[in-house]
Amino acid sequence: MVMNELKPERFLPLKPQWFHIMLSLAGGEQHGYAIMQDVLNRSAGKVRLWPATLYGSIKRLIEAELIEESDERPAPELDDARRRYYRLTTLGREVLDGECERLQELVRAIQVNQGPSKQNDHVNQADNVNQDDMVTE
Repeated sequence: MVMNELKPERFLPLKPQWFHIMLSLAGGEQHGYAIMQDVLNRSAGKVRLWPATLYGSIKRLIEAELIEESDERPAPELDDARRRYYRLTTLGREVLDGECERLQELVRAIQVNQGPSKQNDHVNQADNVNQDDMVTE
């Protein structure tokens, strides 16, 4: 399949693990362990990509032409020669942008449906309690 024939919308919605991997690569090339750590840190420990999940997903992302293995390497004294580095392809960046836009639309829809935020509700309730407790003379 030629890359130009692939439409970003075809991949949406992204599988959660694909989204996290691609988001990690949005900032630049990374090797597998760095991707695992980035996802773990960015999600405050809530999302952990185990090696089998990570490398299986990387394989499928490469097959889908969303990421590719990089030929560029850090200086040998700063790196382990066994590491493989990955980066987003142009199509991968378009798909990630589309997924981010899709998720932002979902958040906007949720906010519209919920009305005022729960935080504002709590503040308003506290104001009402304080006003009700006030003694007027």
